[in-house]
Amino acid sequence: MEIAYWLVAGPLTLFYLYSGGKKLAQSPEELRPMMAWVDEMPLPRVRTIGLLEMLGAIGLVLPPLVGVATWLSVAAAAGLVVLQLLATAFHLRRGDGVSGSALNVVLLVWAAVVAWLATAW
Repeated sequence: MEIAYWLVAGPLTLFYLYSGGKKLAQSPEELRPMMAWVDEMPLPRVRTIGLLEMLGAIGLVLPPLVGVATWLSVAAAAGLVVLQLLATAFHLRRGDGVSGSALNVVLLVWAAVVAWLATAW
């Protein structure tokens, strides 16, 4: 089960490190081609989302790697699930439709699987 956790959590961690890093480091003009919604949200909120994504990614891998407070990986995965629930609601309210929030749903399910795997071993 531990191998399954790393196979699922590893790519999710890389995705959130990349996505969160972009939201933290890039200007709205640089983010706009990939994330059209940045114009509808204050920049501090975009940066906060990026920080939460980065912290969630670190929380998925660091506790199991060092073997201390491994329950934090479950909490990090649950936090990413909540983040994606909110993102899905935002995109649906924005009028992006199901196709506009499909990535959020995939990430939500992916984070839920990571949370389950983290509790299984």
